Amino acid sequence: MCEQVSQLGYEGLELAPHTLAEDATTLTSEQRLEIANRIQDAGLRFVGLHWLLVSPPGLHITTPDEAQRKKSWDYVHRAIDLCADLTDQNSTEKGVIVIGSPKQRSTEGKMSPRQAADLLTHELAHAAPHAETRGVKLLLEALSPRDSDVVNCLGDAVAIVRQIGSPAVQSMFDVHNAIEEKDRHTELIRRNHGHIHHVHVNELDGQEPGRGDYDFARLLGALRDLDYKGWVSVEAFDFSRDPREIAERAITHLKASEATLAEVQ
Repeated sequence: MCEQVSQLGYEGLELAPHTLAEDATTLTSEQRLEIANRIQDAGLRFVGLHWLLVSPPGLHITTPDEAQRKKSWDYVHRAIDLCADLTDQNSTEKGVIVIGSPKQRSTEGKMSPRQAADLLTHELAHAAPHAETRGVKLLLEALSPRDSDVVNCLGDAVAIVRQIGSPAVQSMFDVHNAIEEKDRHTELIRRNHGHIHHVHVNELDGQEPGRGDYDFARLLGALRDLDYKGWVSVEAFDFSRDPREIAERAITHLKASEATLAEVQ
């Protein structure tokens, strides 16, 4: 897989932990080193982790159940170490962890979205020193209201980031999850670019770039104008088709969009 991704022209690989093991934090140091070496041997860099809380079962980071919440955040702490261990050890930055996972952060019982967001803020602040020590960034993702009722717009995510005030806790921008934002995506990025440390690109319906009519040239142009230095990462949701076809279509379309920018410079 790493070799094919590299051959298509990608520069990095972002992983969902549940694709490595039901609880990827139980991987041994030898297994972690083997995965890191396979990525590097293919000429790729390890980008980070997303879909963080899909497994093991029973994780929920804003639940009022203190025992379950502690179990979930203990897992996040172990994931910080996993993320650092999978990164090239010569790199000072050890990857990003996207805090999305809508089912594992939405409200439960009588808890309000505000109360859940407060718990999320508290726990992120508590995890920040560990992330700083390991060189990992925790990125709070704004999720569409269709998927979760906790932190639904980029402005709210950035407000939490500013409240915590740690360089290890930042935000990111995801095209698909910004479908119900009121402002233009380029305006959102310009307004919050200081706290955007990662970008997920996909069509508004979650398909890969090139399957719809989203204006990726405009998005990439805004990132270029802001001298954005982070990753632009293709996040796929449709697993019913050949993965190579999805990956190839996405990078071909994004490179064509990038070429359009070069033509107008």
